[in-house]
Amino acid sequence: MENFEFVSPTHFVFGRGAEEQVGEKLAAAGAKRVLVHFGGGSAVASGLIDRVGASLDAAGIEHLELGGVRPNPEITLVREGVRLCKEANVDWVLAVGGGSVIDSAKAIANGACVEGDVWELFETKATDHDVLPIAVVLTIPAAGSEASKNTVISNDELGRKTGYANNAHRPKFAFMNPELTFTLPPFQTAAGLTDMFCHLLERFFDDVGAVPVTDNLNLSLMNTIRAEAPRVLADPDNYDVRANIMWAGMLCHQGLAGVGRHEDWATHGLEHELSALNPAITHGAGLAVMFPAWMEYVYTENPARFAFYGQAVFGLTPTGDVEADALSAIDETRAFFASLGMPTTLAELDVEEADIPKMLPTLAQNKGIPFGTFKKLTLEDAEAIYKLAL
Repeated sequence: MENFEFVSPTHFVFGRGAEEQVGEKLAAAGAKRVLVHFGGGSAVASGLIDRVGASLDAAGIEHLELGGVRPNPEITLVREGVRLCKEANVDWVLAVGGGSVIDSAKAIANGACVEGDVWELFETKATDHDVLPIAVVLTIPAAGSEASKNTVISNDELGRKTGYANNAHRPKFAFMNPELTFTLPPFQTAAGLTDMFCHLLERFFDDVGAVPVTDNLNLSLMNTIRAEAPRVLADPDNYDVRANIMWAGMLCHQGLAGVGRHEDWATHGLEHELSALNPAITHGAGLAVMFPAWMEYVYTENPARFAFYGQAVFGLTPTGDVEADALSAIDETRAFFASLGMPTTLAELDVEEADIPKMLPTLAQNKGIPFGTFKKLTLEDAEAIYKLAL
């Protein structure tokens, strides 16, 4: 097991009606003026934004709103949020939504506390500044951003999509009511499940040997996701299934599933270029295509690790041929994603071979070359993986 530091300051309020405690909890934490940040459509139409506002009003907390966060959140709206926070002396940011909204809120909370342009933080990765405290009302379990140290923002002008990690912007509160996820469309639910599973794969496959306590947590979460995925797609109003998925999504990316490991994150880097190329590409769908392609390209570095994964997660019986067993595990991974209705090729995402050269320069800029830990990847490797995914 490698040395590690782990920070987890989030106060979780989980269960039916969790969002009704927003005002009470934030008031007790000293909140006076809150920016309520959200996407749009469903959060407003469902009455959730009004209910959250009423909870804040009842607690005597002033609040202003900024909606309009898109999937793959963009820096322009973040800058608007920073401006509002500075002008109105906002002291908390409350995200109401899924990973995109939370990531945007984290960027705003950072930018509100620095003098220069918030995008500079994504370039420099500087963390030596204050951050406004953040709370979350989660509506889409997937990204795990409700408890993680990570945020990912797109810059359309530069054609960039890149991440920024800072323990200081881990949310202080996460209000998690599984009932808020009942109305998620099947595709959104499936993409979220894929994202969760891939967060675990990034941690399970790296250059560190076995770390049993972490590995077993990781494998348990993988098996939970596999078990609950068909159940939630067949019965989307099943509270217990939705609750298991919501809590698993947080655990998949909070950090515990990777302690003592280096983690890889090459595939997320490869996918980020897809959704920077076309922001309409859902992150989970892009990962469903890219992860099996990455696996096929790198598995020979440690086929026994892949074979073990296939046995522990998919129940595959060892054949005595470790490389064949590793390939079977990769096939099962692709089949699992396909069973959720996810794409399996870049062609299904309308990405062509001619698009690959457009992604490589920003991949190098965002990730540095080489990148990944399971196998150090160069730009030539990245190009080969994209071509495998076609």
